Amino acid sequence: MAKANVKDLLEAGVHFGHMTRKWNPNMAPYIFMEKNGIHIVDLHKTAVKLDEACSALEKLTSAGKKVLFVATKKQAKEVVAKHASELNMPYITERWPGGMLTNFVTIRKAVKKMNSIDKMKKDGTFETLSKKERLQVDRQRANLEKNLGSIADMVRLPSAIFVVDILREHIAVTEAKKLGIPVFGIVDTNSDPRKVDFVIPGNDDASKSIDMILNVVSDSIREGQSQRKADKEKSKEEGEKVSADTDADFDAE
Repeated sequence: MAKANVKDLLEAGVHFGHMTRKWNPNMAPYIFMEKNGIHIVDLHKTAVKLDEACSALEKLTSAGKKVLFVATKKQAKEVVAKHASELNMPYITERWPGGMLTNFVTIRKAVKKMNSIDKMKKDGTFETLSKKERLQVDRQRANLEKNLGSIADMVRLPSAIFVVDILREHIAVTEAKKLGIPVFGIVDTNSDPRKVDFVIPGNDDASKSIDMILNVVSDSIREGQSQRKADKEKSKEEGEKVSADTDADFDAE
């Protein structure tokens, strides 16, 4: 499993929290000190909690589970999209579609609508429409792609969600908790850590900090995916061996 390094976390600025007047008292156990009106996160605790989160994520992905990444703030969007895409995991970096989890059937209908438009363009039906209708369909397709493009292949609810800034993404956190879906989150000093299952205390406002944490998280997920692949190949080989042994028994008879 990938391990968090306190020195790397420090260099990435993961220790910088919010102004003291904006703090959430429930983050007190993860705060090291106050400096110039800013709370400083205890990176030793960040490293421990990050390792715990990574261990759980590796276990989930080694079982073939999907993790939905959520980050709609400007500083996190590109970073999260990059990591999630490389891991072949679904992600939301535009507006969170209300009911994304709690009303998943409706979301799937919207995805099917997007796919049906793609089919129209492939089979030539699109060209039979008037110029005005084509423009309307194109606009609808672009809007669906913006909001749902990254989850178009997600046919079932995710086994967990990973959130950057649980205060901003409170609707996503609430929906996941309502359905019993584990929540992993980068939690800054202005947020309530009790709202997530796996707390990663740290700076959720700087791209460098978010990228540093996601590098460690991504490495753990890759290890889980590699283990999953190795287990499947082993099972296939064992199955082929059993089949060959059975055939040999029949031949002997």
